[in-house]
Order: sequence, then C-alpha cells, then structure tokens
Amino acid sequence: MRLAYLLAAPGIPVQGPSGSSAHVRGLVGALREEHQVALYALKKSDRRGRFGAPTDAVITGVSGWPSWLSSTRELREMLAARRLARRVMADAWRDQSPQLFIERHSLFSDAGWRVSSRLDVPLVLEVNAPLAIERARFEELRRPDWAARWERDVLQAAPAIVAVSRWLVDWLRQEMGCLNVRWVPNGVVPIRGDRVRGRKALGLGPDDFVVGFLGSMKPWHGVERLGAIARGANARLVLVGEAGDIPDLPEDTVRTGHLDGQDVADAVAALDVGLAPYPEDAPPWFCPLKVLDYRAQGTPVVASDVGDVGELAGVGGTVVPPGDLDGFIDAVKAWRGRALRPRVRSWGRVATEVLRAGGVGKPLPNRHSADPSRPGARLGSNL
Repeated sequence: MRLAYLLAAPGIPVQGPSGSSAHVRGLVGALREEHQVALYALKKSDRRGRFGAPTDAVITGVSGWPSWLSSTRELREMLAARRLARRVMADAWRDQSPQLFIERHSLFSDAGWRVSSRLDVPLVLEVNAPLAIERARFEELRRPDWAARWERDVLQAAPAIVAVSRWLVDWLRQEMGCLNVRWVPNGVVPIRGDRVRGRKALGLGPDDFVVGFLGSMKPWHGVERLGAIARGANARLVLVGEAGDIPDLPEDTVRTGHLDGQDVADAVAALDVGLAPYPEDAPPWFCPLKVLDYRAQGTPVVASDVGDVGELAGVGGTVVPPGDLDGFIDAVKAWRGRALRPRVRSWGRVATEVLRAGGVGKPLPNRHSADPSRPGARLGSNL
C-alpha cells in the first residue's frame, strides 16, 4: 500500500532528540515494514544534532526570516506547510498517488486536508496535543484567536483522527466537535535490553538499588524531585537523556546523555524502578513514552497520577497523587526486589491501529472539502 506521512511542524525535525521526533521515526519505521511510505517533513535535523535511526524523508524546508520578524512566526509556519503540501501534490501527480495520507497535527498546517480533498484520498490526522492551548501555555502565541479558529477548522475537516490520550479524545469530541476519533496511544521500538550489560555500562554495582528517569528533562516533568526521591529511597539515580541544570542531585548520580537503540534499552533494563514524578500542573493530554519504555523492559514504574499514566503503567506500576513526595518514596521502596515480565506495545501495533482508523480496505470520504470561507483558506487557497 502507498502511504504518505506529513510532518509540517518546524520544531520536530525527523532526526531530532525529542519524544516527538522519536514518535515519527518509530511510527514511520513500523509502517515501512509492510507498506511503501513517503515521509514529508520541514527539517531533517537542527542545531541539536542528529539522533535516532536514520529515516529517509523528503525535506521541503522553512524559509529563513530575520530575527526581528519573529512577530510573523505563525505566518511563516503556515507558508512552510503550504510549501510541503505543494510538494506532496507535485509528487502525487508525477507518480502514483498515495492511497492514504497520515498527518501529524501541527499548528498552522492545513496540508493534510488540502491534499486529501484535492486528490480524494483518505486522511488520518494524528493529534498529540491541543496545540493552541499548549503553545499559549509553554511558548508564545501572538494570534491566539486566529490560532484557535484555525485549529478547530483543521480538526473538524479531518475525516478520521487518532489521539494519543483519552483526555484528547474527550477534548476533540466535546470541545472541537470532531466525530470519528479513536484513542491510539504511543508505542516503543521492541528492543530487548540486557540488564547485566546495562548496569556494567552505567558503572553500577550488582547490589545497587537503582532508580532512573528517561527522556527530556523539562520543568513540567518534575525533575526537581528526582534527587529527593533517590535519597529518600536510598537508591542510586540514573538520568538517561540530556539533563540540564537539575537542582539537588546526589553526587553519585549517573548521567548518560542521549542514548539510542540497544544502548537505551540496556540502560532502562538496568533500572530497578523507572520514575515519572509529574507535578500537579503537568498537562493531562500527553502519552509519556518513558512509561511505555519502562514497561517494555519489565522495569516497574512509579509515577504521578496524571492523564493516562496509570493505565499505561498497569499492574507494573504504582501511581501516586502529584505532589505527594513521601507517598512517591514509599511506592519506590515497595518495588525493591520485585521482578516483572516485559509488556511491549510496539510501534507495529500502533501502525495497525492508525491504518484501521483510516479505513484501510474501504472508502472513507472527507467530511469537508476545501472551503474558501475557512480561516486557513482566507490566507490563500492556491497550492
């Protein structure tokens, strides 16, 4: 089957270090095991370097604008998405058209519904966050009303949507008025880690009780609690990922930097407990890859009870009310010496669920065609 995956987010390069980039690589890689998939993206990498398994992509680029034009950021993103859409259309006219489009929802991109409507090909929109809300909270949104209208129109135009969390499913149905929405959580690359090799690589002793944190270490991840948790549980702390200036860490904390593939699987397998100490104000709409990675290696999870975390951890984890540091430490201690069987939710399974949402094998017409009265179209409807 011929597929096209569209990634019109300037902040998510294909070979980037973030969970968002890993998501794209994992899903596209799984789809390519069974199908012919063309990946279209704005960036291959950025100043942070190249990470993850090499993933072929058609790169359409982002126009370089002077820094003093930062007020036009939203317009720049819209123009970059339109450029990507034109490239997809040109390739579709030159070669055989894809039989299904999958687009990662990106603020100020209407590329997916444009090419889908023009070619009369089904579209699945993959939603990972309420992007207008998220950007207003964590970054800067210069045109919030326009962004909200744009996002609502794009979401309502999608004939099928997959959302990574139950919070998003409810938001899409109740707040955005979307109809065909399915819950499809994230996945992991199914690599079995070697605990002995991992502990040796990390310089850990065979009797060390080890807790760890995997992933990007942002304030809303609760990383400022990691030191207190490790001390309270009398455990060694391992940070797997790029860790910045985190306060109050024990002197014997192990920092691995960014790891990929077998190395990260070994490091996670080396842990006795995987941590996810989200604060009370953590966004409830995310689907944390770290929890899935912990469970895939049979590593018990102790996490704050936010969003879908408890359901993702399942019987292999303990969720604690956010902010309950003593409860968190007690939960960590309770997992000492307990072994679990790995529970793997692979990207292959995610790919199957995404294709099923797209109605593979049966026609799935668009709910809306391009309408010049829509906010996105008013900015220029020509491809």
